[in-house]
Amino acid sequence: MIHGMGTDILETKRMAKLVARGRPYLETIFTEEEIDYCESKARPSEHYAARYAAKEAVLKALGTGWRDGLAFSDIEIRNDELGKPQVFLHGKVKEFCDRQQIRQTLVSLSHIKDIAIAVAILEK
Repeated sequence: MIHGMGTDILETKRMAKLVARGRPYLETIFTEEEIDYCESKARPSEHYAARYAAKEAVLKALGTGWRDGLAFSDIEIRNDELGKPQVFLHGKVKEFCDRQQIRQTLVSLSHIKDIAIAVAILEK
């Protein structure tokens, strides 16, 4: 059964401004593994933007938004060996999902030069 679905779209220019704030700021949003992944790419802002959009989409699918101690860094997006994005939940986001009996979080990301988009589906 589907618990919720969320989507988010983000201009990569906006993310480039956030990236320019430096690594300490990025660490409030992204995990070390996410930062390392994005920084390894030719256009890091596109990859950061897609992951940021995915985190927003997950929060929208939860129906909570960004509040009650839920943090972007508690939602981690990693690619599997084939490149498929996977969602790993930590902290208060994981606790919330456990209470809601959410068993699977699916996410799809896409980005081009100017725009990144993500869709998340949460299943019980």
